[in-house]
Amino acid sequence: MTTTPRSPRRFPRGFLTPPVLLGAVVVAAALATLVQGILGGTTWALLVGLTGTAVALALLGDLADTGHGSGTASGLRSGGPRAYAPAVVHSVRAVHTKSGAAVADGRAQDSVFAFDLTVVPEDAPAYRVVVRHPLDVQGVLHKNRAVVEYDPEQPWRVVVPNDPPRVWLARAQQLDDTAALTAQGPARGLPPGAPVLVTGVVLAALATVLMRLAG
Repeated sequence: MTTTPRSPRRFPRGFLTPPVLLGAVVVAAALATLVQGILGGTTWALLVGLTGTAVALALLGDLADTGHGSGTASGLRSGGPRAYAPAVVHSVRAVHTKSGAAVADGRAQDSVFAFDLTVVPEDAPAYRVVVRHPLDVQGVLHKNRAVVEYDPEQPWRVVVPNDPPRVWLARAQQLDDTAALTAQGPARGLPPGAPVLVTGVVLAALATVLMRLAG
């Protein structure tokens, strides 16, 4: 049974999880130190803040590129809702893990398979997405149908499971090609790392105001 997609009312929870708050504190400390160095003219604060901010932004940028590339699915959330859905397989190609460039051999080091799919949920519009996996799961390389597992609340989170239930494999085989004709890209939320950056900026602003008032 497929879970009915829900409204994204729970999105603010992403800003309040312990990992996000911990990362936000680090970002806030770097930004606040940088601002203090600029406003206060302290050389050590300027250097420390500049270095810390540069490192934090570089790490967050890498995280965003890895987990939220254009048209590429992100992985499922730990403990998040999940549902199965049949999918139309448009193409399968081997790409480089980091650059996304096509490679000749999908078994080569630093390469993964990129499955170009149209996911067809029961209670939501069909959408097209690219799912990456290091293995040819479900033998998709030689098939035109597959079964995916996705997050109904965040539909850009899609994986191709290795051993989906047989009932869903049967549904996938019965899927009509016309289901993919009106497919669009899934509605996307903020990229990974954005909650950390946003929360960090807010905390840094508050810290700067408090320090200026206290000083």
